Amino acid sequence: MNTTTRETRSAIVEREFPHPPEKLWRALTQPHLMEEWLMKNDFKPEVGHSFNLRGEWGGVLDCKVLTVEPHRMLSYTWNFAHEDAAYNLESVVVFTLTPTPRGTHLRVEQSGFQPHQKQAYGGAHAGWKQFLEKLDQLLVREG
Repeated sequence: MNTTTRETRSAIVEREFPHPPEKLWRALTQPHLMEEWLMKNDFKPEVGHSFNLRGEWGGVLDCKVLTVEPHRMLSYTWNFAHEDAAYNLESVVVFTLTPTPRGTHLRVEQSGFQPHQKQAYGGAHAGWKQFLEKLDQLLVREG
């Protein structure tokens, strides 16, 4: 059986934070705060804005803002050019914030992993858990 569609996978990480959506939104959209939990960046919360995320590991991600719905949803491309097809990634990250009685439920979905990108997929899943742990620590420090 031949299929012409390319199946992709999504890495999804969810976490509840004891903070209001507005506080999470600040950490997701202000460059100096993003640097503390994610990576160095030149982000602006404007649809169409192209920016880079620069990892401590030396890699640079090429990104473009797709959606900005304050305190609710943020999405941007998350592309990493690499000679090895297993790591050459064109993906989209979507942050969805949902108010809860105790704070905010944050859902992070990174979609676009090809079937042969098992290591990149696994790395993203583990990476987002680490990023969200750093985000939690930042939010506690920020009071």
